[in-house]
Amino acid sequence: MDFHPDRDLPLSWQHARALTRRQFLKRSQTGLGALALASMLGRDSRAAEPSVDNPMMPRPPHFAPKAKRVIYLHMSGGPPQQELLDEKPALVKHHMQPCPDVLLKGQKFAFIKGHPKLLGSPYKFTRHGQSGASISELLPNLGTIADDIAIVRSMWTDQFNHAPAELFLFTGSQRNGGAAMGSWITYGLGTENQDLPGFVVLISGGTDPTGGKALWSTGFLPSVYQGVQCRTVGDPVLYVGDPKGMDRSDRRRTLDALRRLNEYELSEFGDPETLTRISQYELAFRMQMAVPDVMEIRQEPASILEEYGATSGGSSFANNCLLARRLVERGVRYVQLFDWGWDCHGTGAGDDIVKHLPIKCREIDRPIAALVKDLKRRGMLDDTLIIWGGEFGRTSMNEARGGSKFLGRDHHPHCFSIWMAGGGIKPGITVGATDELGYQIVDNPIGIHDLQATILHLLGLDPWKLTYPSLGLDQKLIGPENTAKIRKELLA
Repeated sequence: MDFHPDRDLPLSWQHARALTRRQFLKRSQTGLGALALASMLGRDSRAAEPSVDNPMMPRPPHFAPKAKRVIYLHMSGGPPQQELLDEKPALVKHHMQPCPDVLLKGQKFAFIKGHPKLLGSPYKFTRHGQSGASISELLPNLGTIADDIAIVRSMWTDQFNHAPAELFLFTGSQRNGGAAMGSWITYGLGTENQDLPGFVVLISGGTDPTGGKALWSTGFLPSVYQGVQCRTVGDPVLYVGDPKGMDRSDRRRTLDALRRLNEYELSEFGDPETLTRISQYELAFRMQMAVPDVMEIRQEPASILEEYGATSGGSSFANNCLLARRLVERGVRYVQLFDWGWDCHGTGAGDDIVKHLPIKCREIDRPIAALVKDLKRRGMLDDTLIIWGGEFGRTSMNEARGGSKFLGRDHHPHCFSIWMAGGGIKPGITVGATDELGYQIVDNPIGIHDLQATILHLLGLDPWKLTYPSLGLDQKLIGPENTAKIRKELLA
């Protein structure tokens, strides 16, 4: 006869089995359990114990912040920095010449085989603004906000495949199971609008980023801090609407009964996920009214729609940029835009730097400039942090996979470019530099954990004190090594 613990154990044993070690310590009021709990849940992890009534309530940061909210614009696939933000005349000069052996020795590439040729950019660069920032002709609108942004040309990562690189960028670990940056931030600070999610995800480009939904997962954090993906066509959030035959008053009575049951379970078992369940039922009820309102961009003046290049009822990166402004304007803490289609290998017309890349640039150039200008007009840029970039860079060599005649670049972790604006970032600067062929960093390398630490710092969060106990460690977004640096050269 088969033994089933959930069926055959005595009820008292089933109860004990349901308690996790953490829940047991939480229920211990005296002795070693209380001491362990005090150690685990000290001030350094204050958000680990959200209130029963509202786990997303705004909480004070560790110190005075420069930024109150974040909009992260991620170009999934890795934009080629040599075509956009890192001008390399020497690379143009040596276009289609054999790559120097020194660049190939001991190197591994995702797809390049044999001895590749150098690839000079076909695009011209122009200096913009008082800062004189050199920006590609593919991004003319970005040039109009050159004095508002900080360009970083010396980012690097240790991952050269998309999913691990995106996981590393957004969770601090190249493996699944980590908590997303937006989850960490809402865990640390809560959110200002209790009728909307604290962490919202918007997607364009036709598909999810390569790293998938793990990029907005809570991992080991309570799941109340998970990112909520909103759609711009159809119901903004799936399964939030009332079932057929149930009106809003019926829904309210149902939720009140569920809350009582869940509060009883919480008092008995102390499972933090019960708290999450209560909170998410209530948030879903409030979102039924708030989300459709914030997602309806037809409320915007025609001049704003034109500035962004947005179209009411459509789905595009431009629409998502306008929605990002509407969301942060209403108190959402962290908005993440993912735009897929930046993997410019040159295997065909659909992923090369001559035909495909200009299309992608036209899709994003106008709305990102509009977003920065719009926030600035509204007095929100000073405390809204904006980051634009990909998960890694592209090689200085032409990939020529399978003998392709289309021009494209392979994955390159050693250097790539991003830009940042607002929220305490020093405007009109360029930080870091790469060698004349754009292959290695020669000045001021900035790693992924450095970027994460700087973002948290700008929000008033100490990257080393924002922790959560899991798997025997005080987990941190910046990883366990404690090598991250706050990049003060970026700060205003």
